[in-house]
Amino acid sequence: MQVQTEEIIRRPQAPGLLGGLRRFARNRAAVIGAAIVVLLILTAAFAEFLMPYDPTLQQLELRRQPPTAAHLLGTDEFGRDILSRIILGSRVTLLVSCVAVGVGLILGGTAGLIAGFIGRWVDEVLMRLMDILLSFPYLLLAIAIVAALGPGERNIVLAIGIWSAPAFARLVRGQVLSLREREFIVAAYALGVPVPRIILFHILPNIVPPLLVFATLYMANAILLEAALSFLGLGIQPPWPSWGLMVATGRDFLLIAPHVATIPGLAIMAAVLGFNLLGDGLRDLLDPRLRNRL
Repeated sequence: MQVQTEEIIRRPQAPGLLGGLRRFARNRAAVIGAAIVVLLILTAAFAEFLMPYDPTLQQLELRRQPPTAAHLLGTDEFGRDILSRIILGSRVTLLVSCVAVGVGLILGGTAGLIAGFIGRWVDEVLMRLMDILLSFPYLLLAIAIVAALGPGERNIVLAIGIWSAPAFARLVRGQVLSLREREFIVAAYALGVPVPRIILFHILPNIVPPLLVFATLYMANAILLEAALSFLGLGIQPPWPSWGLMVATGRDFLLIAPHVATIPGLAIMAAVLGFNLLGDGLRDLLDPRLRNRL
């Protein structure tokens, strides 16, 4: 019995990273989501090499053509190649959504960290401000910000960032409130560790995993909001392609050329699905309470 116990103790354990990758690989939905996200990133990164045509080239004699060997996804109302516009649109969508979520993470994360760590009246002021932002319907808030600042890539990034900030603030505040009562934080206080060091080396490393999962899931919402604003004409402006704008311009031809609107709509659906599946997989992987599901 003692020998068996020693063998079990001495048995080499799989490294944490390798074991995590194995658990992640067992989740088929998460693997599919990761594959979609990786494909989207590679498409955006190498768009110039993947586009068969100039996405802004107009050929009116070829307008609204169905998919053919020359144009695999057909052409739009101006004779532009839809495949090329989808490929370049992936870069626009991914860039805007990533930067916007990053802005929301910085603004909301900073507010939540300050509110949770300092507390008292600072917590009340910051959280009431977040409640005011949350009281607006998300699309109406984004429309109001873009309408006030004007359409364009920078303003749509700012609008989505402000819209997502309250959610990140609440998440970070809740994590900080839970962590600051833990024994290792109290011990650091007792030993006289400076507050910036406590935040940098004890608080932040423990809130990164849930923030990573939440940011991944919020990417799907950012893609949808960017598409909605572009659909309304408040986002990316022509001639640059945006999936939401492509759906908007193609809705007038649904009966005679449905591919003009449905193909970019399917691209939006695939991107949102990929980030949602990836976020669920990361949540199951990083949350110890859910690891047995993998």
